[in-house]
Amino acid sequence: MLSMIGLVGGLALLIILTLRGMNLFISAPLCAVLVALCSNVPLFQGDLNFVSAYMSGFSGFVASWFFMFLLGSIFGKFMEDTGAADSVAKWIIDRLGRKQAMLAVVLACAILTYGGVSVFVVAFSVYPMALSLFKDANLPRRFIPAALAFGSVTFTMTSAGSPEIQNWIPIEFLGTSPYAAWEVSLFVAILMALFGYWWLNRLIRRAVENGECFEARSDDPKNLERKLPSPISGLVPLIVVLALSFMFHEELKQNALIIALSGGVLAIAIINHKYFQNISLALTEASTGALVAIGNTAAVVGFGSIAKVTPAFEQAVAMMTSLPGNELVGAAVAVSVIAGLTGSASGGQAIALPVLGPHYIDAGVNPDQLHRIVAISSGALDSLPHNGYVVTTIRGICKETHQAAYWPVAAVTVVVPFVGLAVAIGLFIWL
Repeated sequence: MLSMIGLVGGLALLIILTLRGMNLFISAPLCAVLVALCSNVPLFQGDLNFVSAYMSGFSGFVASWFFMFLLGSIFGKFMEDTGAADSVAKWIIDRLGRKQAMLAVVLACAILTYGGVSVFVVAFSVYPMALSLFKDANLPRRFIPAALAFGSVTFTMTSAGSPEIQNWIPIEFLGTSPYAAWEVSLFVAILMALFGYWWLNRLIRRAVENGECFEARSDDPKNLERKLPSPISGLVPLIVVLALSFMFHEELKQNALIIALSGGVLAIAIINHKYFQNISLALTEASTGALVAIGNTAAVVGFGSIAKVTPAFEQAVAMMTSLPGNELVGAAVAVSVIAGLTGSASGGQAIALPVLGPHYIDAGVNPDQLHRIVAISSGALDSLPHNGYVVTTIRGICKETHQAAYWPVAAVTVVVPFVGLAVAIGLFIWL
């Protein structure tokens, strides 16, 4: 009982401290200590202790993602420093109009995500363009994280055919394909895209009506009067990233992003070499930004590593995976809750599917339907305030506070996927 109180209390405290803006390098370990103490996990002694478990999760994430974060940050900074992001933004504004700035950001993220580029890298890559678009359209910058997240982790990440890991993990356990239940997936993806766009647009419009506007900051790129490169010079590197990621995804999996981003960085450096303002400063700022972003995320991953070794977590998994009633509803609840506890969509799937998969397949559940429900449900509660992607996007990349930027993010990455999930379950049950 004490272990469960500690797990729920530690998670709640982490969410509260995150929303209040406390430094994650402090709050995440502190909350993890609370969870460990309530579950009798020794702090320093034994093979499985707090320090080893927390740092295993922390260092493991850094080891897996360091090059992607670094290259993604360099790519974004090069887009900014050369003026390529400004050029693309102006080109889009000229053709779509200022009112469509948010739509342009969402579409850019959706194309890259569905092309196989990691959602973390997409945020780094598109942010400079998003900043320019929101500035030109005079829209409140606190909505940029929501626009980035909506295009990345909702209707694209978990849809049929998506090369993102959230759509591929179920294949191993269910024997399905990435296109499982594509008809329902397509309908739900379109529904989520339309509903999410309408809602986010409404939130932004209401904020503008209340007097909010774009507020420049001292560390923003300076818009000095200078000649900008052609918009094509900003689009070509994005296409290079997308193409290389697609070409090598099957063979190299996650490492394909290193090749893709390296190609993108080289492309923009070669094409726009005449437009660099200060390449040395750009590299310094990019590397510093990457370290802060990956450190914040790794701190939260460390919390999840402690949570997973507690008796309460095992009890929660057992309880969630044995819910009575409709099997698809049970699977959706189980994966959503576990993803929320770990702050990870892929983590929720990886923990639940070894138990859920055989159990529900033996019960006669259609594997394709189960695949799609697991994928969509993993992308809902995973986006709580302590989620690694949410932390990185809001704090590390956009330099916003959770208090200002999280609620629009929650609207489009928690509520909208739940609506899509409910519709998908309804279609599978009644059709």
